[in-house]
Formats: sequence, C-alpha cells, structure tokens
Amino acid sequence: MVSPGKDEKLLASAGRLARLVGEQLDLDLSLELWDGSTVPIGTTVSDDLRISVASPGVIAALLRRPTLNRLIALYANGRIDIKGGSLMDVGERLTGKKTRRGMKAISKSRLARELLPFLFVPAEKPERSRPFEGGDVAPRGAGEEMTDYIQFHYDVGNDFYALFLDPEMQYTCAYFHDWNETLEQAQLNKMEMICRKLRLREGDRLLDIGCGWGGLSCYAARNYGVKAHGVTLSQAQVDYANEKIARLGLQDRVTVELKNYADLQGEYDKICSIGVYEHLGVANLPRYFATVRSLLAEDGLFLNHGGTRRAARGKRRFGTRPEHRAIRRYVFPGGELDDIGNTVSVMEQQGFEVRDVESWRDHYFPTIRMWCDRLAANRDKAIELVGEPIYRMWVAYLSGCGLALARGSIRKYQVLVTKSAERPAPLPPTRADLYR
Repeated sequence: MVSPGKDEKLLASAGRLARLVGEQLDLDLSLELWDGSTVPIGTTVSDDLRISVASPGVIAALLRRPTLNRLIALYANGRIDIKGGSLMDVGERLTGKKTRRGMKAISKSRLARELLPFLFVPAEKPERSRPFEGGDVAPRGAGEEMTDYIQFHYDVGNDFYALFLDPEMQYTCAYFHDWNETLEQAQLNKMEMICRKLRLREGDRLLDIGCGWGGLSCYAARNYGVKAHGVTLSQAQVDYANEKIARLGLQDRVTVELKNYADLQGEYDKICSIGVYEHLGVANLPRYFATVRSLLAEDGLFLNHGGTRRAARGKRRFGTRPEHRAIRRYVFPGGELDDIGNTVSVMEQQGFEVRDVESWRDHYFPTIRMWCDRLAANRDKAIELVGEPIYRMWVAYLSGCGLALARGSIRKYQVLVTKSAERPAPLPPTRADLYR
C-alpha cells in the first residue's frame, strides 16, 4: 500500500513521464493514471483513446522486468487497459520510423529521474495467463507432439471462435474484390479463388490438410462436385465439421478426421494446405512438402497458403523477435514463420515445380482488423466463455499480427505447384480463368 503523500509524488512523476515521451513522439494518445486523471502524450490529442495504468505497481513491474511477456501478462490481467478504442488503434499510432527515432531522442537522464521513485514501490505480480508448457518450436520430425500444439490453440472452443469469424468459420486470410466488402463475402471469395487455382473438376479427389471447421471442403464439394477429405488435429474442429457435413447432407462427398499429415496415405488429384505450415517449424518443412508430394497424383496441383516473414539481410538466418516468442508461449505454440524465398526453395528441393506465387498481405490486414472489431464487440460473451485473461490474450495476439502485417514484417502468400516439371502442367495458358 502506498501512502497518500507518496502516491501524489508518484502520480506527478508518471505525468512528467508521459509529457517527456510526448515531447519526442507527439502521439494522438493519452495516459490514464490510477486516480482517473489523464495526461496527453502529445501536443494535440483529438479523441479519447488512452492507455490506462491501474496502479504505480504496474510501472514498477515493467521497470524491474521490461519484457514483452511481462507487458502481456499485465494486459491479460487487466492492469494495463485500452479505453476509447482498441489495442490495434494504439499500435497504429505507436509504429513507424518517427516513433523509433523519437524513443531514441528521449533524454535518458530525465527518464531515469522520473522512473527512480517507482523502484521503491512494490511491483505488481500478474498471474501467468494459460502459458503453453511444451517446447517453443515444434521439434524436428514432430509427430504426436503436434496434437498438443494444435489443440492448445484451436480447442479454446468453437463458440469462442464463432464470436469473430464468419458463418463458414474461416480462420485464414479473406480475399477482397472490393475493400468495402463484408467479411462474409470476402471469405466466400477466398474459398472460390482457392477452388479456381486448383482447377477443381467434378470427381476430383481433394485433400484439405488442416481443414479447420470444414468450410472449404464443404464449399468445394457443393460447388465443384469433388470428393473432399479433410484432416485436422483439433477434436473440436472435427466435431463441428462432422455435424456440418451431416446437416448439409454431404456424407457421401466430404469426410473429416483427426489425423496428422504424416500419417496420411493414398493419392489425391488436388491438395490444399491453408494456414498450416506456420504451425510446423521451419526444420520440418522438407518432410512436410515431401509427404504432400508423395500423396499427389502425377498430374495434380498443390496450393500452399500461409504466413511468412521478411527475409533476413545477407546470408544469415533470422532470429526470433520477442513478439514471436510471446505468441508461441501464450497463443500459437510451435509456430514459426519462414521467408517465402526459402519456402519456394524447399518446395523445389522436394521435386515440385512452382507455377504461381501471389501475395495476399494486403488482404490479411483488413481480415484481422474485422476479427478484432468483432471480438471486441462480443467482449462480454467472450469473457463468459473463456475468461477475461484468455479474451485479452487473443485481442493482443490478433492486434499484434495485424500491426505486423501492416508494417510488412509478416506477409501472406499462396504458392501453386505441380508435382514435376517433366509432365505438361494441368493448367490453361493464362490466369484469365481465375478472374472470369
């Protein structure tokens, strides 16, 4: 407990800290202190968007351990909050070269002087919010272990995901014909474009690796007459997909089962992998693509859709940024992003011929923005379903991914390949059919 006199001094120091930052960054943002007062972090603050700090112990906690994990834990436990807007709104105002230059220009001596009083305040100790206790990245050759990674992320509950996804439960990048389209329409556009890229035909055997809640498999069966088989490692998704298949009367054309890709057998005319290879770890990509190639018919097509990161400069491989480690620990265990150049190289090394590479990054940012807005609009229901810390963790995860997409550190690509360069490709002379 802090005495009233000491609290006044801490409030004054926190206010001076905000103004010190504002001198250099000049943000359209305010800081709300634990007594309810607000301090602008810029010369012209146009709205009510503000970062709320619940106690001086929050600043003390960050001062003693200035890590992203500590910041996330404080946010997940409600000790740091965003009012008058979203976490993504704050992130958009904090990103950019101007902000980075401004942080470097802040007087270190003045900063230290204002932070010093918080060294003598008891630091808040937020509870850890549902951390994953397995490995940081999926181990090389991961088999059954992958089930733990996948179920940690997806078995939060179908009802929770339904709060922010479209009715088809598409949890991957939508595709906009017009930036003003609804999420529902853009997700239908996405499924249609995937079917067109695969040149699906009546009777094709389609393998949907990481089929999610079965939306794409059902769409392809209903609209293109294929026989689709989907696999996922999430029991919650399998249960949902099988109920949907029965409801639509597609039992003779669509099957979904709980199975690891490494255990698949048989032959398929077309294979799609939508939002899967981010889960695998870069070390496992050769095995993954080799397995997919072994399942593909000689004249088949394979479409890989997934997130990547910007390639490292020079010949060195990239390291792991703190935000990527935090995502793995709390939301998306095992995840690791490759760069698109290496992905294409690995696919070619496994015998594929790359036919088309298309960036979808510009489509993914508005997708995630809509997810964030929908989840925030359903805040009370989300908290009822999963608790406030998990709700907040997902808000932070989606917001962080959206901001990374906006600045280009995360990218999104679709890569279409054929099994071999030694056979004629089952493709038309141009891409015109994709846009008919």
